Amino acid sequence: MNNAIGILKAGGIVMIPLLLFSITAIGLIIERSRYWSRIIKRQPKMMQRVLMLYQENDVAEAIAVLKKNIDLPAARILLAALSLDRPTPEQFRLAMQAEAQAETPGMKRFTNIFDVIVGLSPLFGLLGTVLGLIVSFASLNLGNVGGSQTAGVTGGISEALVSTAAGLVVAIFNLFAVSIFRGFFTRQSALIQEYANRFELIYSRRYEDQHLSRFHS
Repeated sequence: MNNAIGILKAGGIVMIPLLLFSITAIGLIIERSRYWSRIIKRQPKMMQRVLMLYQENDVAEAIAVLKKNIDLPAARILLAALSLDRPTPEQFRLAMQAEAQAETPGMKRFTNIFDVIVGLSPLFGLLGTVLGLIVSFASLNLGNVGGSQTAGVTGGISEALVSTAAGLVVAIFNLFAVSIFRGFFTRQSALIQEYANRFELIYSRRYEDQHLSRFHS
């Protein structure tokens, strides 16, 4: 604990925003980790189950399964289409597309905040470097080297190095986290699109078969 406080003091005033960035990032990472853990564990199995029921023409049970998993984005997307009353294939597709667009902000939540932290952290580290060098040069007196002069120069250099390192650590840590979350978003979006296309294909075939049977009758 004392070492951590010592590092914060050594880094100068720029360590305050960097500390706030770190606390914010940790909270957001915990929230996003829980969010994606729930989706990754449950969503693929849920979509497989609903697709199997839909292929067996058990639409009522498929809708029931979706409602039980209404906290999942894919469930809300599929339910938006399956809940329609005799839509055309185009309406079926548009319902899923509209709901998918509505779900995108939730799946990409806090991405902008991570980007801001990644962008600003190195800049604050650089600011700390400049401030540390200013302290060093202000303490430097070529005609009187040693004693308090040396202490001031050393303190300024220490501030410059610590703040630079802290800014880079915060930026790298957040960049790593946001890259993982973006990967989760990409994979789950592709999976949702795959299953949405399957549902659309099945519905289109059934819709055409119904119209053909009515035409022949």
